[in-house]
Amino acid sequence: MERLRPDVIIGIDLGTTNSCAAVALPDGQVRIIPQRNGDAIVPSIFAIDDKGNELVGHEAKRQWQLNPRNTLYATKRLIGRSPRDEVVDSVQRSAAFRIEDGGGEVALACQGRRFRVHEVSARILAKIRDVASDFLGFRAGRAVVTVPAYFNDRQRQAVKAAGRLIGLEVVRIINEPTAAALAYGVGKSLRERVLIFDLGGGTFDVSIIEIRDRVFEVKATGGDIFLGGLDFDEVLVQRVLQAFQAEHGLDLSQDPVAMQRIRDLAERTKIDLSSRTEVPFSIPFITMTDDGRPLSLDLRLSRRELEELTAPLVRRALLRVERVMEDAGLAPGDIDEVMLVGGQTRMPVIQRALAERFGRPPSKGVHPDEAVAVGAALYGWSLQEDSDLRLQLLDVIPMAIGLEAAGGRMRVVLPRNAPIPNAKALPATNSVDGQQALSVRIFQGDDPLAERNDLLGEFTFDGVRPCPAGQVRLRMLFEVNVEGILTVSASDRDTGRQMRTTVRVTES
Repeated sequence: MERLRPDVIIGIDLGTTNSCAAVALPDGQVRIIPQRNGDAIVPSIFAIDDKGNELVGHEAKRQWQLNPRNTLYATKRLIGRSPRDEVVDSVQRSAAFRIEDGGGEVALACQGRRFRVHEVSARILAKIRDVASDFLGFRAGRAVVTVPAYFNDRQRQAVKAAGRLIGLEVVRIINEPTAAALAYGVGKSLRERVLIFDLGGGTFDVSIIEIRDRVFEVKATGGDIFLGGLDFDEVLVQRVLQAFQAEHGLDLSQDPVAMQRIRDLAERTKIDLSSRTEVPFSIPFITMTDDGRPLSLDLRLSRRELEELTAPLVRRALLRVERVMEDAGLAPGDIDEVMLVGGQTRMPVIQRALAERFGRPPSKGVHPDEAVAVGAALYGWSLQEDSDLRLQLLDVIPMAIGLEAAGGRMRVVLPRNAPIPNAKALPATNSVDGQQALSVRIFQGDDPLAERNDLLGEFTFDGVRPCPAGQVRLRMLFEVNVEGILTVSASDRDTGRQMRTTVRVTES
C-alpha cells in the first residue's frame, strides 16, 4: 500500500447492524479496511461480560446468545431520541436490554452501568478507528461519517458528540445515499439521474441524485429510520413464536436466551431464502416443559411465506419512493438508474417490485454493503489538502424545520427538500412589556402540528432590551450547514447587538 500521511481522512459507515471503514489511496483506489482476521465488517454491538470486560464488534456478537440482557445492539435507532418516544417504546418491546430515562435522554442499562446512546456509538467508532489505525500504521484521527439521509438535527449532533468523546474529529457528516452515489459516480464522467434505494439493517433512505461529473445534486430525499432488515427479521420471529405456542402452548417471548437463538436463526433464514425457495427452521432444546421434558423448534419456511409476511414492509418502502418521486416532480422514465444499497435489498421481492415500477431491473453497480464507506472515503480524500479530487455535494433538508406557533401549529421556516447549506431570517418581537428573553421551541418534521414532530430543542435568546410590548425589533436567523446541522441566533435590529444563544436539548 502506498504510504499515507497521518492527516488522512477515512470514511466510516456507522451502521445500525454493521459498520465498516474505507480509505482512498493517492492512486485513486479505495480500500475497504480489514481487521486482522480479514473481515471488513464490525458488528455494531457493544456488551459487558460477567467479568466486567467491555466487548465491541465480533467479540460482543459471539457472546450475545448467552448474555442478551447485557448486549446492546441496533442502538443507532435510539440515538438523539427522547425516552418518551414511540420509537423507543417499540425498540424496548423487542430488545432484551433495558432502556431507561436518563434525565430526559435515552439511557441503556448494561451490567449495572448506564450508558447514553452516543456513548455506545463512541465505543463502536473507537473500535473502527483502532482497526483503521492498525491498517494504516498510524493513529487515524479524522473521518467522514455517514448517517441516514432522514436523520434529524439532534441525531446528527449526537453522532458528532460520539466522535468528540473518543477524540475522533468528524470532519464532515454526509448522508448515506449521497455517499453511495459517490461510490457509483466518481471518476466516470457521468451525466445521470440516479435513484438510491438504501435499505439496510435498521434504516431506509431513498434519494434522487443528479450526477454531473463531479457535481452530485440531491433533488429530493425521504426515508424511514425505523424500517430495515431488523424489521424483516422480527416478522419471522413472530411467525415462529406463534407456531411454537400453537403446537406446545408455551410462550417463548419471555425467555431472553431462547429469543436470541430465534433471532439469530431468523436472520440466517431470511438470507437463505434470497437464494432458496424453502429452508428448515430448527433449534434443538429450545426450552423445557414444566416436568423437565426438552422441546425443540422444528419448522419449514418458504420464500413465498416470507414475502407474504413482509409485504407490508415492502409497501412502506415503495410508498416512500413514490413520495420522493412526487417531491422531485419526476416520472419513472426520468430515472436513468436505480441503485441498490444495503443488505436487505438482496431480497428478490424488493428487486422485482423496483423492476416493475421503473420498467427495468435495478443496477448492481455498487457493492450493497461497502458502497457507503467507499463514498465516504472518496469524500474524505476530496477534503484533504493534497487531494486532486474536488467534489461538489448539493444536498437537501430531509424534513421541514420550524417553530411552534399559536395553537400548537408548526410554522415552517425551512421546508422539506430545501437545499443546504441554507439560511432563513425571521422577524420577531417582544410579546409583553419589559420582556428580556425570547424563547422558542424548534421542531423538525412534516406534520402540521408541532408536537407530532421531533423537538430539536428550546432556544432562549437573552439580553432583549426591556421595552413596551411590540417595540423590540429582533431578527432570528436559522442556518443549516452542509452537514444538515442547525444553528439559531438572534440580533436586535435597532442596536445591531448579537444576543447570546442558549440551547437546551435532550441529547448533547
